[in-house]
Amino acid sequence: MGTLTAKPLMTTEEMLALPDNGTVRQLIRGRLLEKSLTRHNRRHGRTEAEVAYALKFWLRQQPEPRGEVLCGEAGFRLRRDPDSTVGIDLAYISAEMAASTPEDVFLIEGAPVLAVEILSPSNKWDEVTDKVREYLAAGVALIWVLDPVFRTVQVYRPGCEPEMFNSRQELTGEPHLPGFRIEVAGLFSN
Repeated sequence: MGTLTAKPLMTTEEMLALPDNGTVRQLIRGRLLEKSLTRHNRRHGRTEAEVAYALKFWLRQQPEPRGEVLCGEAGFRLRRDPDSTVGIDLAYISAEMAASTPEDVFLIEGAPVLAVEILSPSNKWDEVTDKVREYLAAGVALIWVLDPVFRTVQVYRPGCEPEMFNSRQELTGEPHLPGFRIEVAGLFSN
């Protein structure tokens, strides 16, 4: 009988040094996760655009200094030792994080205030669950998981039970996004 040997944990720098072969890579607690490049469908793209628009509209109403809305698999190193480095569909970072992060940086150090994941047909639920758990452990204050097929939003906050919102309900960002309110149906335009 053979012995099981655990793969050594990887750092972000080791992951970034791997050849660019079209594979999407992330680290969760130092464990490398690889999958084929996800091709997002129109529904995913529309949903991401609607959420980005709603957040940008809200952000423009906020007093200076303002945070920043990022989309398109924005890169974050959520934590180190072991490293967790992920791409987030859409994120909101605080004014402090925006001011302290150089414009040309590839990875933002630390956790955003809000992480938004939009489900695609290729997503596996256990991968999404692992990512949500890691976001919570890393200190992300608010997580939205949007399902464009069922037109629902699952909301996660540290220390709280998950909540589900459907297209007939209103989603808020309180207290982390003061004054943010939107009908869930407005996130899933046709």
